[in-house]
Amino acid sequence: MDNHQIQPGILATLPRAARYLFFTLSPDTDINLAIQYLRAVAIDRSIVIGLGPALVMATGGHIAGLRNFPNAAGPGIEIPSVPFSLWCWLRGDDHGALVLQTRALQHTLASAFCLRCVIDAFQYGPSLDLTGYEDGTENPKGDNAVSAGIVNNLGAGLDGSSFVAVQQWVHDLDHFASLPPHEQDNIMGRHKSDNAELPDAPVSAHVKRTAQESFSPAAFMLRRSMPWADATRAGLVFVAFGHSFDAFEAMLNRMLGAEDGITDALFRFTRPISGSYFWCPPVEQGRLNLSALISS
Repeated sequence: MDNHQIQPGILATLPRAARYLFFTLSPDTDINLAIQYLRAVAIDRSIVIGLGPALVMATGGHIAGLRNFPNAAGPGIEIPSVPFSLWCWLRGDDHGALVLQTRALQHTLASAFCLRCVIDAFQYGPSLDLTGYEDGTENPKGDNAVSAGIVNNLGAGLDGSSFVAVQQWVHDLDHFASLPPHEQDNIMGRHKSDNAELPDAPVSAHVKRTAQESFSPAAFMLRRSMPWADATRAGLVFVAFGHSFDAFEAMLNRMLGAEDGITDALFRFTRPISGSYFWCPPVEQGRLNLSALISS
């Protein structure tokens, strides 16, 4: 597969600043115009675009494997599904530039899409979560990242695309900070001090629940999560790219205790408040390649 088919922001290192935009289709939208507007957007490292199931259905097309984010639950835990038609991940170093990029994108898409939600995110230290623990330690690298995160061998218009799961998690940082350091380590399954995995981590520890190689088949995916905060809340925008949603769903089910009744200790201090699935089309000459929809 030619890596030039992949939206470059997917494989690029995390930016210092980011902005996530969530759109719905405007009422009575001419879907052909909506597609034209999307094709007008230049795709480089500063933006990643994903199409939701409703948008794909509106085109009359079909992308095998694209579906709505599942409503799921565990003991005392609800995982919400919040569908959107379009997702844009803006990436850069300057928050002001991202604000202006948002305005320009809104202008381009205005008559077809309504902006419903904006989340501003940032990089904290060397890829830390706001708890102070390193995020994405076990991320695949190089060719393994491409294998985990990118569609291949399905033909023109699909190869180079990706499926992405996006969740906004809200942390109770006061509660987490009130816990003794060893208890915090037991929740994560790692030492905060050096990120080393605990040899005797509890079975509920996050690293135990989500060890990608422990699934059958292995549940590798490419995580691109970033912290977020507003005036009153803070947490993590969880973003995971895959060649399908299967790895993400297997991991989510285990976190909820579907296999053995043991829930992930993360739920002691954090909860997702949204969950959405999108298909990120491949690119051709710096524009989205939407031929898979047109030819459906």
